[in-house]
Order: sequence, then C-alpha cells, then structure tokens
Amino acid sequence: MFAGTLTRNVETAAAQYTGMIHGARFDIAIQLEARAKISERSPDFDVTAVNKSGRKVRIGTAWNETGNTSGNPYISMQIDVGLGPFRVNAVQTKEARAAQSGAFEIIPLVSNGLMKSGSISGELTAMDADNAFTGYIANMMFDLEFMLIENSYKSEETHPDYRIEVSSPRGTPIRVGSAWMAKSSRTGNDYLSLLINTPDGDLRVNAVQNEEQRGGQTFSIIPFIDSGEQPQDAGAGLSLVA
Repeated sequence: MFAGTLTRNVETAAAQYTGMIHGARFDIAIQLEARAKISERSPDFDVTAVNKSGRKVRIGTAWNETGNTSGNPYISMQIDVGLGPFRVNAVQTKEARAAQSGAFEIIPLVSNGLMKSGSISGELTAMDADNAFTGYIANMMFDLEFMLIENSYKSEETHPDYRIEVSSPRGTPIRVGSAWMAKSSRTGNDYLSLLINTPDGDLRVNAVQNEEQRGGQTFSIIPFIDSGEQPQDAGAGLSLVA
C-alpha cells in the first residue's frame, strides 16, 4: 500500500527527480540521481533519502521505461526502506503529458500471488457525484474501508476503470487496487471486478447486485468465481501503465 509524487527537476539540478513516497508506516522524501549504466538493463537512477541521523543513503534503484501498449514513458522503481523491497511506478496523467509537465504520481506495482477469496463480506455504494464509489471489504483477518476513484490514466480499453484507494493514518490516499466495469455474458447484468492488494496477497472479488438491489446504488461484494468473464487485464496485478 503505497502512494506518492515525483517531479522532474531542471537539467542542471543534482537530482533529476525529487518527490515523496507514503506508506502506512512512513512518509519519506526521495531523490532520483542519475548513475552510470554498465548494461542496457542497468538502473538509470539511484533512489536516495536522508535517514534520521541526517545521512543520505541509497534506498533503491529506478529505470526509465515505456508502456508496451500505450508507448508512454514512466519510471519503474524498486525501493527498500527497511521493511523489505517493494515495487512502484511513477506515471503521468493524460493532462500532465499534454502539458509536458514534469509531475508524476507514484502507484504500486505488486503481485504477491492470488489469494482465495474465502469468506468475504463487503458492500459498494455509488456516490451521487464524481463517478465514484465508497465501500468496505472484511473478513476475520482484515477490514478495509475504501473508495473507487475514476482512473484518469486510462488510455487503453483494458486499463482499469477505477483505482481503489484507502487512507493512511495521516489521511494520505494510498492506492491498493484496481476495478473494472464488466457485464455478465449470461445475464447481461452490469457488475464490477475488483483486484485488491492485502498483506496476504492479491484478492479478487466481484461487486454485484441482487434482484432487490438492481437499479439502485448498492452492490454486494462476493468472492470471485472464475467464469471466464473477467476483464482482460483483471489478473495482471496492480500495475497501471498509463
């Protein structure tokens, strides 16, 4: 569960990018500093931060990448702040690319293996404005309240329609998953397919409407059953390449 921002600096700056990365247990200022490459797949940057003693330390590496389908550039980072390595991408919205802005948003790239849905309770409610949803999902091990926010990075049909966000203890929005609008080939009813990252792995569930709910704003979250109707990229982890 990570979030953050990254900004491209002027070419004369010592660090090519500066930003912040947030987690449930930390808020860290980071810099991306160019490093000499020894092969094509060598990292393009060192990711550095200042520790509690005031010493600058390297906490990871980063690569300049290009989306396979969109052709849009993004930055892939592997970072370790002492809790084990994790992966994130820094991507741009359509508006930021059109404006040739140096602003990027940091989103998680995680795939800890698919966990079984098991016994799941949850509900999703469409909000009156902003094409958003609010909801919760819970079992005996976790209880998450979250929001579905329209995905402003969507540029391909298979990209998620929504990003799933929770709030950190400080109130920082943290992306923990993706959601796709879908339609059952058997019944013709609309539903949402959700992929949520939990400490135990990636969790897939569906938000559907029963007969009493149909036509209203409330959906029930149920365990995912593989019927072959999943959206094309719903099993691709939380990666979002804009």
